[in-house]
Amino acid sequence: MNPWFLFSIAFVLGSVPFGYWVGKSQGIDIRQHGSGNIGSTNVARVMGKKWGLLVFILDFFKGWSAVILMTKSALFLDPETLPLWSAAAAIAVILGHNYTPWLRFKGGKGIATSAGVLLAMMPWALSAGLLSWIFLMKVTKTVSIASLTACIVVPCSAWFLYPGEKVLFGFAVIAGAMGIWRHRSNIRRLISGEEFTFKKEESKAEGES
Repeated sequence: MNPWFLFSIAFVLGSVPFGYWVGKSQGIDIRQHGSGNIGSTNVARVMGKKWGLLVFILDFFKGWSAVILMTKSALFLDPETLPLWSAAAAIAVILGHNYTPWLRFKGGKGIATSAGVLLAMMPWALSAGLLSWIFLMKVTKTVSIASLTACIVVPCSAWFLYPGEKVLFGFAVIAGAMGIWRHRSNIRRLISGEEFTFKKEESKAEGES
Protein backbone atom coordinates (compact mmCIF):
# COMPACT_ATOMS: atom_id res chain seq x y z
CA MET A 1 0.00 0.00 0.00
CA ASN A 2 1.41 3.37 -1.00
CA PRO A 3 2.35 5.36 2.13
CA TRP A 4 1.41 8.61 0.40
CA PHE A 5 -2.12 7.24 0.04
CA LEU A 6 -2.17 6.49 3.77
CA PHE A 7 -0.81 9.98 4.45
CA SER A 8 -3.72 11.45 2.45
CA ILE A 9 -6.19 9.23 4.29
CA ALA A 10 -4.81 10.48 7.60
CA PHE A 11 -5.36 14.10 6.55
CA VAL A 12 -8.92 13.39 5.37
CA LEU A 13 -9.67 11.50 8.58
CA GLY A 14 -8.37 14.39 10.63
CA SER A 15 -10.45 16.86 8.64
CA VAL A 16 -13.78 15.35 9.76
CA PRO A 17 -15.28 18.26 11.78
CA PHE A 18 -16.98 16.33 14.57
CA GLY A 19 -17.48 19.43 16.72
CA TYR A 20 -19.31 21.18 13.90
CA TRP A 21 -21.45 18.13 13.16
CA VAL A 22 -22.37 17.59 16.82
CA GLY A 23 -23.42 21.22 17.06
CA LYS A 24 -25.47 20.99 13.88
CA SER A 25 -27.22 17.86 15.21
CA GLN A 26 -28.61 20.09 17.95
CA GLY A 27 -29.39 23.00 15.65
CA ILE A 28 -26.30 24.99 16.64
CA ASP A 29 -23.54 26.34 14.41
CA ILE A 30 -20.74 26.13 16.96
CA ARG A 31 -18.69 28.58 14.88
CA GLN A 32 -21.16 31.33 15.79
CA HIS A 33 -20.89 30.83 19.55
CA GLY A 34 -18.25 31.13 22.26
CA SER A 35 -14.77 31.35 20.77
CA GLY A 36 -16.05 30.13 17.39
CA ASN A 37 -13.76 27.09 17.57
CA ILE A 38 -15.09 23.64 16.65
CA GLY A 39 -13.07 21.84 19.32
CA SER A 40 -14.36 20.05 22.40
CA THR A 41 -13.66 22.95 24.79
CA ASN A 42 -15.90 25.38 22.93
CA VAL A 43 -18.55 22.70 22.45
CA ALA A 44 -18.52 22.06 26.22
CA ARG A 45 -18.74 25.79 26.89
CA VAL A 46 -21.69 26.33 24.55
CA MET A 47 -23.57 23.03 24.64
CA GLY A 48 -22.58 21.42 27.91
CA LYS A 49 -19.91 19.07 29.17
CA LYS A 50 -21.46 15.84 27.87
CA TRP A 51 -21.38 17.15 24.30
CA GLY A 52 -17.85 18.44 24.80
CA LEU A 53 -16.78 15.01 26.05
CA LEU A 54 -18.36 13.35 23.02
CA VAL A 55 -16.44 15.62 20.64
CA PHE A 56 -13.22 15.04 22.58
CA ILE A 57 -13.61 11.26 22.27
CA LEU A 58 -14.35 11.46 18.54
CA ASP A 59 -11.41 13.79 17.86
CA PHE A 60 -9.16 11.64 20.06
CA PHE A 61 -10.17 8.48 18.20
CA LYS A 62 -9.43 9.89 14.75
CA GLY A 63 -5.90 10.80 15.86
CA TRP A 64 -5.33 7.32 17.26
CA SER A 65 -6.84 5.66 14.18
CA ALA A 66 -4.57 7.49 11.73
CA VAL A 67 -1.39 6.23 13.41
CA ILE A 68 -2.73 2.71 13.89
CA LEU A 69 -3.70 2.58 10.21
CA MET A 70 -0.15 3.45 9.19
CA THR A 71 1.34 1.05 11.75
CA LYS A 72 -0.84 -1.85 10.62
CA SER A 73 0.48 -1.28 7.11
CA ALA A 74 4.00 -2.19 8.27
CA LEU A 75 3.98 -5.27 6.02
CA PHE A 76 3.80 -2.98 3.00
CA LEU A 77 6.46 -0.51 4.15
CA ASP A 78 10.18 -0.57 4.73
CA PRO A 79 10.56 -1.21 8.50
CA GLU A 80 13.30 1.41 8.65
CA THR A 81 11.02 4.13 7.30
CA LEU A 82 7.87 3.09 9.19
CA PRO A 83 8.55 5.42 12.17
CA LEU A 84 8.90 8.35 9.78
CA TRP A 85 5.68 7.49 7.97
CA SER A 86 3.85 7.01 11.27
CA ALA A 87 5.04 10.44 12.38
CA ALA A 88 3.99 11.87 9.00
CA ALA A 89 0.52 10.34 9.37
CA ALA A 90 0.32 11.79 12.89
CA ILE A 91 1.15 15.27 11.64
CA ALA A 92 -1.29 14.88 8.74
CA VAL A 93 -4.24 13.97 10.95
CA ILE A 94 -3.52 16.92 13.26
CA LEU A 95 -3.23 19.30 10.30
CA GLY A 96 -6.48 17.93 8.89
CA HIS A 97 -8.20 18.72 12.18
CA ASN A 98 -6.64 22.16 12.53
CA TYR A 99 -7.28 23.22 8.93
CA THR A 100 -10.26 21.23 7.72
CA PRO A 101 -11.07 21.95 4.05
CA TRP A 102 -14.76 21.26 4.76
CA LEU A 103 -14.95 24.49 6.81
CA ARG A 104 -12.73 26.71 4.66
CA PHE A 105 -9.61 25.47 6.46
CA LYS A 106 -10.81 26.70 9.86
CA GLY A 107 -10.72 23.86 12.36
CA GLY A 108 -9.84 23.13 15.96
CA LYS A 109 -6.66 23.49 17.97
CA GLY A 110 -5.60 19.85 17.74
CA ILE A 111 -5.21 18.95 21.42
CA ALA A 112 -7.66 16.03 21.52
CA THR A 113 -6.45 14.69 18.16
CA SER A 114 -2.83 15.02 19.29
CA ALA A 115 -3.66 13.10 22.46
CA GLY A 116 -5.03 10.23 20.35
CA VAL A 117 -1.87 10.25 18.26
CA LEU A 118 0.29 10.17 21.38
CA LEU A 119 -1.59 7.17 22.77
CA ALA A 120 -0.63 5.24 19.66
CA MET A 121 2.96 6.50 19.46
CA MET A 122 4.16 7.57 22.92
CA PRO A 123 1.77 6.53 25.70
CA TRP A 124 4.22 7.46 28.48
CA ALA A 125 4.69 10.96 27.08
CA LEU A 126 0.91 11.24 26.83
CA SER A 127 0.64 10.24 30.49
CA ALA A 128 3.07 12.99 31.50
CA GLY A 129 1.21 15.55 29.42
CA LEU A 130 -2.15 14.40 30.79
CA LEU A 131 -0.98 14.64 34.39
CA SER A 132 0.25 18.19 33.81
CA TRP A 133 -3.03 19.05 32.08
CA ILE A 134 -5.14 17.71 34.96
CA PHE A 135 -3.03 19.50 37.57
CA LEU A 136 -3.12 22.87 35.78
CA MET A 137 -6.81 22.50 35.02
CA LYS A 138 -7.62 21.91 38.69
CA VAL A 139 -5.47 24.84 39.78
CA THR A 140 -6.38 27.40 37.10
CA LYS A 141 -9.73 26.14 35.75
CA THR A 142 -8.41 27.35 32.39
CA VAL A 143 -8.23 24.86 29.54
CA SER A 144 -5.82 26.96 27.47
CA ILE A 145 -3.24 27.15 30.27
CA ALA A 146 -3.45 23.40 30.82
CA SER A 147 -3.19 22.69 27.09
CA LEU A 148 -0.29 25.07 26.50
CA THR A 149 1.61 23.52 29.39
CA ALA A 150 0.99 20.03 27.99
CA CYS A 151 2.40 21.20 24.65
CA ILE A 152 5.68 21.87 26.45
CA VAL A 153 5.64 18.88 28.80
CA VAL A 154 5.13 16.29 26.04
CA PRO A 155 8.32 17.08 24.04
CA CYS A 156 10.35 17.25 27.25
CA SER A 157 8.90 13.90 28.34
CA ALA A 158 9.61 12.38 24.94
CA TRP A 159 13.27 13.39 25.27
CA PHE A 160 13.66 11.68 28.65
CA LEU A 161 11.26 8.75 28.28
CA TYR A 162 12.24 7.71 24.76
CA PRO A 163 16.01 8.30 24.66
CA GLY A 164 17.55 7.99 21.24
CA GLU A 165 14.17 8.02 19.47
CA LYS A 166 14.84 11.07 17.32
CA VAL A 167 11.71 10.63 15.20
CA LEU A 168 9.45 10.55 18.26
CA PHE A 169 11.14 13.56 19.80
CA GLY A 170 10.99 15.46 16.51
CA PHE A 171 7.29 14.70 16.17
CA ALA A 172 6.63 15.76 19.77
CA VAL A 173 8.36 19.11 19.16
CA ILE A 174 6.39 19.72 15.95
CA ALA A 175 3.07 18.71 17.54
CA GLY A 176 3.76 20.91 20.57
CA ALA A 177 4.67 23.85 18.36
CA MET A 178 1.48 23.40 16.31
CA GLY A 179 -0.57 23.31 19.50
CA ILE A 180 1.00 26.53 20.79
CA TRP A 181 0.57 28.22 17.40
CA ARG A 182 -3.14 27.34 17.34
CA HIS A 183 -3.53 28.91 20.80
CA ARG A 184 -2.32 32.34 19.72
CA SER A 185 -5.68 33.98 20.38
CA ASN A 186 -5.87 32.30 23.79
CA ILE A 187 -2.42 33.63 24.68
CA ARG A 188 -3.53 37.15 23.77
CA ARG A 189 -6.65 36.78 25.94
CA LEU A 190 -4.58 35.39 28.81
CA ILE A 191 -2.30 38.41 28.66
CA SER A 192 -5.27 40.79 28.63
CA GLY A 193 -7.09 38.86 31.37
CA GLU A 194 -10.05 38.09 29.11
CA GLU A 195 -9.57 34.34 28.68
CA PHE A 196 -12.53 32.08 29.41
CA THR A 197 -12.20 30.00 32.57
CA PHE A 198 -14.55 27.47 34.08
CA LYS A 199 -13.98 29.28 37.39
CA LYS A 200 -15.67 32.37 35.95
CA GLU A 201 -18.45 30.25 34.53
CA GLU A 202 -19.06 28.59 37.92
CA SER A 203 -19.09 31.98 39.65
CA LYS A 204 -21.56 33.28 37.07
CA ALA A 205 -23.84 30.28 37.59
CA GLU A 206 -23.74 30.78 41.36
CA GLY A 207 -24.62 34.44 40.92
CA GLU A 208 -27.62 33.57 38.78
CA SER A 209 -28.93 30.91 41.15
